[in-house]
Amino acid sequence: MFFYRTLISFLQDDEYRDLLITTIMIVLVGTLTYHYLEGWSIVDSLYFSVVTLTTIGYGDFAPKTDGGKLFTVLYIIIGIGMILSFINTIQHHYTHMRYKERKEILRKKLKRESKTSS
Repeated sequence: MFFYRTLISFLQDDEYRDLLITTIMIVLVGTLTYHYLEGWSIVDSLYFSVVTLTTIGYGDFAPKTDGGKLFTVLYIIIGIGMILSFINTIQHHYTHMRYKERKEILRKKLKRESKTSS
């Protein structure tokens, strides 16, 4: 339940939503570029884009064309910063939501205790 509340509040914030859209666009650009330059399927291109941006780098795919190699260099330089920013933002939002939830639980607990002691 907490996950869904966090996700909904994340998507309702314009700044977070814009970051999510930008991240999706970066992955989409990489997917389409690899599909075009390397001739890979959309699924393989998406897979390689995500593996590259998250710095996992399994090594099962690698660009063979000069265009694909040059694009990968630029894609890594630009994309990794965006992905790290996105992951950091999600972590920050999640931590903030947990803090708010714990604060509310504590507030309710203190309110109950003050009623019983009165």
